[in-house]
Amino acid sequence: MAGQPKFAPRIHVLLAKEAPYGVVIRRGPSKQVCTIGWNREEDTFQIGQWLKGRIYERRSDLSPDGKLMIYFAMNGAWTSESKGSWSAISRAPYLKAVGFWPQGNCWFGGGLFVDNDTYWLNGRYVPEPLTKPPLKLSAGLSNFQDYGGECPGVYYLRLLRDGWTLVYKKSISKQHQITVFEKPNNDVWILRKFANSQMDAPEGRGCYNDTHELENIKTGEKIDGLAWEWAEVDGKRIVWAQDGKLFAARLWPKDMGDISMLHDFNQMTFEPIPAPY
Repeated sequence: MAGQPKFAPRIHVLLAKEAPYGVVIRRGPSKQVCTIGWNREEDTFQIGQWLKGRIYERRSDLSPDGKLMIYFAMNGAWTSESKGSWSAISRAPYLKAVGFWPQGNCWFGGGLFVDNDTYWLNGRYVPEPLTKPPLKLSAGLSNFQDYGGECPGVYYLRLLRDGWTLVYKKSISKQHQITVFEKPNNDVWILRKFANSQMDAPEGRGCYNDTHELENIKTGEKIDGLAWEWAEVDGKRIVWAQDGKLFAARLWPKDMGDISMLHDFNQMTFEPIPAPY
């Protein structure tokens, strides 16, 4: 009898806007997730913490200075102090909460940073914090649009805030909608993100998943990024995740430069790691 197919861990990355830092969110197996700090100047990586549960990476964010992370998580322990799901603010790349909001369901949750001292929580009703963070809670966002109570309700706002432009939406079927975003790398290249919401997602991908492509707007050349589950412009280079690995390449006026693999996250296994605070 054939065994279950083995998929590479899913990778999503949060990038700080004002600092060369990021947090990699690595999911795999499905009920285990790890956060890893990424020094983008030296391309070095530091493990944060593991969680036996799920982090909803599209409802998460990193403060502009890269020091704090906000995330929404679920472990299904519905009778526990966390109520089985919660929003939290932590010191990146760790998960130990300095702000903690037990929730008890998976509607809404998570949030965004307005600036280094102010945060916004996703939801019409914000639960009382069990631990209150030393930050200010914003009543709203200047660019707020209602994209629903699940992941796009935070993720699309984060993309728009971080320089992406929503170009168009289209329906493939009743079960599959695509929202297309674009971001220039320079005056030659455009990175295009196809944000899929689909109940019939392929095996190994969640109902919310992204694919990508690069286009040279002067020559019309397109580079296929269908296998890139996450991609971003990082200064003069493009960075992306594929097959459980993180890659980078410089984009020149006529072509893509050499591709570098920055890190392979495939062989990581769960280990209990205490936060240093």
